[in-house]
Amino acid sequence: MFETEIYHFETRRIKKPKNSADDLDIFVEGKVHSADISRLITSLKRVTEDVKTGKEDKGKNLMHTLVFLFSFCFLFFKLCYVLTQGYTDLEYRKRRAYFADLAYNYRVHLINEVGQTTQLLLSRREVYRKLRSLYPTHACTQYLHAFQQLEKYCGYQEDNIPQLQDVSRFLKETTGFQLRPAAGLLSARDFLASLAFRVFQCTQYIRHFSSPTHSPEPDCCHELLGHVPMLANKEFAQLSKDIGLASLGSSEAEIEKLSTVSTGSSLISVAKPKGSLHIPHCSGNKSVFFPHRNYAVKIKKPFSLCYDPFTSSIEVLDTPQKVKREVSRLKEDLKNLCLSLENLS
Repeated sequence: MFETEIYHFETRRIKKPKNSADDLDIFVEGKVHSADISRLITSLKRVTEDVKTGKEDKGKNLMHTLVFLFSFCFLFFKLCYVLTQGYTDLEYRKRRAYFADLAYNYRVHLINEVGQTTQLLLSRREVYRKLRSLYPTHACTQYLHAFQQLEKYCGYQEDNIPQLQDVSRFLKETTGFQLRPAAGLLSARDFLASLAFRVFQCTQYIRHFSSPTHSPEPDCCHELLGHVPMLANKEFAQLSKDIGLASLGSSEAEIEKLSTVSTGSSLISVAKPKGSLHIPHCSGNKSVFFPHRNYAVKIKKPFSLCYDPFTSSIEVLDTPQKVKREVSRLKEDLKNLCLSLENLS
């Protein structure tokens, strides 16, 4: 074994992948004892064909500053593996390789891709063209911005049906929302409950080609073109999560009201007066002012809830200690925001 001090580690996609899409260019800058330089280079060459070193800077204590550039899959894990004592043990290496394959191939919530038939594409093309022509005059600023991003990163085009996995990945990176495949129409309570966990239930089927401009049930044209773009807006995504959170434990009458607010707010496209809960049906290329969340506080239910962003779970605030802990967290967040304002001024 030998010691290295790594103080810069940078990865980026390799320009010409050799083995897989996971190949990386790795730039590492660190200090190595002069007696260990050759051993380190030899160790690296055991797992990669290309190792380049920069100029050496002879410093104190016989430590040299080296710059390495090398390429191979899962570099960081392999580098740690090379530096372990068990690297020369063949049985140990075999066992490690087995578990490494399990880890490398692990995937969470991957949504299966669906094929695109000519009839489905024709149906979607008509819907896409019609709506796309209306957006400049009928869509709000937030929608237009999000739609442009979806066209750029998620394959929103008239001759392509976006894959839910691609859209879900984009939303996760943008606002924390994720898509979950739905088999059909859900109850309002189930749909809203998913929003509480930043999950949007989305179908993968497309309306029948004989009636492209109308569907009696939700389909992915309705959801990907109607609901999803607004979920890419952080303020609206927060509002949707809050509506979902308010639905948990609510009466059927309150569920109906919240469902109307949730569905209507993502499909309208106008500026609304601040504080209004009612959502009028109008149009205009303006920014949307989302309704205040005071209504949710007034809903009578036998318990209070809060969303834990660290565990993506819902916690029931049923003890004074839990309430105090939540207040403490909010105070810390407020303190950080105040510091940010001071830095800006």
